[in-house]
Amino acid sequence: MKTARYVPVLLALCVGQAMADTPINLTHDAKPNVRLSISNVKGSVTVSAWDRNQVQVTGRLGEGAKPLEFEGDDKSLDLRIQPMGKNGNWFNWNSDANMGSTTLDVRVPKGASLDIDLVSAPLSIDGIEGGKIDVHTVSGKIRVNAKSPVIDAESVSGSIELAGFAQKVTLQTVSGDILAPAVGNEAELQTVSGRIRVAGGPWSRLNLSTVSGDVQLTGGMAPNGTFDVDSMSGDVQIQVPTNLSALIKANSFSGDLRSDFGTVKKVEHGPGSELHATAGKGNATMNIESFSGDVRIKSGD
Repeated sequence: MKTARYVPVLLALCVGQAMADTPINLTHDAKPNVRLSISNVKGSVTVSAWDRNQVQVTGRLGEGAKPLEFEGDDKSLDLRIQPMGKNGNWFNWNSDANMGSTTLDVRVPKGASLDIDLVSAPLSIDGIEGGKIDVHTVSGKIRVNAKSPVIDAESVSGSIELAGFAQKVTLQTVSGDILAPAVGNEAELQTVSGRIRVAGGPWSRLNLSTVSGDVQLTGGMAPNGTFDVDSMSGDVQIQVPTNLSALIKANSFSGDLRSDFGTVKKVEHGPGSELHATAGKGNATMNIESFSGDVRIKSGD
């Protein structure tokens, strides 16, 4: 029969699929403020908060990966996706690349802190309240919806999107965009060519640097706060409240500089323009520098 000829092939495909697609179902008791570390080379990671004092992991383990298990105790847990047979020597240098994609769906207590390292894997975090979040990825998109005192997120080519609220953030990308509509007291923002869209404040400290990415900032300054923006060729648009109290210094070598505060003047030598202005009592300090990008400082609530 013709069917008999295909039986070995079908069996091989089934075995291969089983090896490549191993279900994950793990649960570990955890403290309400447990620290969870996750590492994954490729696939995806989704972390969501729930009301149980447990960490639960479901999903699919990629082909060539070691069986997954928790390391640590109820205060600190590790989840590491590692290739089968990895023993730490250089003969296994390419073993990570040979693993299949692993999908992790993780549930944690709301007060958990997260430390996540990924390579080619998107990351989504939702519902964390109170814990610190530290995430790094190479090419995956980072999406965080949380109320956290500290968020540190770094991506090379993936974008970073923050929802919820963070009191202190450090966000860095090379070509990925940064979107953060509710940044609190302190912010450190860096990109090469990605766009930055950030709102929040009042800021006691904001540092932003970009090479060619455009920037939009909306927010106010805390008394005695510092605000530093440095752009090479990206355009910078800043909107501050009408009751701003700050000393404003801005300059651009060849870009267009406009401001609702003070008077923009052309420099004595060269094509540049500069601004020295005082808004309100001048409590905070704002410095904006651009080489060839346009700068616009707007007043409005």
